[in-house]
Formats: sequence, C-alpha cells, structure tokens
Amino acid sequence: MQNPESRSALLVMDMQNSIVPRYANDEKALQPFQTAIEAARSHEIPVIYVRVAFRPGYPEISPRNKLFGGMPSRTGSAPMEGMMEIHESVKPRPDEPVVTKVRVSAFAGSDLEVILRANRIDTLILSGIATSGVVLSTLREAADKDFALVVLSDACIDADPEVHRVLTEKVFPKQADVLTAEEWVKSLE
Repeated sequence: MQNPESRSALLVMDMQNSIVPRYANDEKALQPFQTAIEAARSHEIPVIYVRVAFRPGYPEISPRNKLFGGMPSRTGSAPMEGMMEIHESVKPRPDEPVVTKVRVSAFAGSDLEVILRANRIDTLILSGIATSGVVLSTLREAADKDFALVVLSDACIDADPEVHRVLTEKVFPKQADVLTAEEWVKSLE
C-alpha cells in the first residue's frame, strides 16, 4: 500500500522512435510499459516522459563525450526528423509533460526537477530503455536528491540481459523498491 501522504510520478524514459526498435523486438516487450502507464493514469498518478534530444548542430555535445561525441558525424548537422519522438506504443497524452534531456540521466540538462518539485512529487516510479543507461543514471541522481524510488523491473530493457539482472537484483534494491509492473499495479489497490 502506498503512503497516502506521498505523491508519485511514473517516469517513462527514452522510449523514442530511435531507441525502442533496437531493444524491443515485439509487442510483448512493451506490454509492461503500457500496463504501468494505464495504471498510473487510472490512479491519477502523473506520467512524465523523458527523451534525449539535441539542437541542430549539436552544441550540447562535446567531442570528448564517449557516448554522444560521434553523433554529429553519424547523423549530420540536424537530428533525424521523428526519431526523437516518443514511440507510438507509449504515446503521451497532450496534458502529459515530455521532458528533454541532453545526457543519460533524466535530470541532466532538463527541467524535470522543476516539474517534480512544483507538483510536490517525492516518489518516482522508473521505467525505460536502457536499464544500464537512463534507469541507472536517473536512479542514482534521484536517490541523491532524496526521492523515494520504485523500479519496474520488467518495464526496463537492456541490451545485455545479465547486466539487467545484476542491476535489478543486486544494485537497484540498495536504493529502490524493485517490482514488476503487475506487482506495482497491485500495490496501488
């Protein structure tokens, strides 16, 4: 049972057209995300989408950045149209915020914390791609910011199943409650 005095938000992170097809090969992989989003909406828990995107010319990217540094040479001066949009399978409603970040953590270069504080959110339910990327980085930073945390283990996907297992079974439980989407939905009742 959720603490009635806490206020939660579901973060749906990096579920973009450029990312989802590389990790989720079928609709079954996306079902836990859809379950969590539907439950959050039906329980009036805000759903906040987080995406990574850059300005034309990539002024935010240093060539020293190993993850993003090669992007300008791979994609040209402008990001590919539509690739940064949220995937159709988890499409946001018009009233749901879409936060844009410029690094791995959902907080990096975004106004996420402003939105959370303005809405007195103190508990974050994390979902996204990849477990070893945005989920790990956001969990660490959110824990340092004193948010209570829940990770939806089956609404996180990683290219390496063993890395996903180690994170969800051994690392994340030190700073978050780790539940499946269905377990989380049941906890709301």
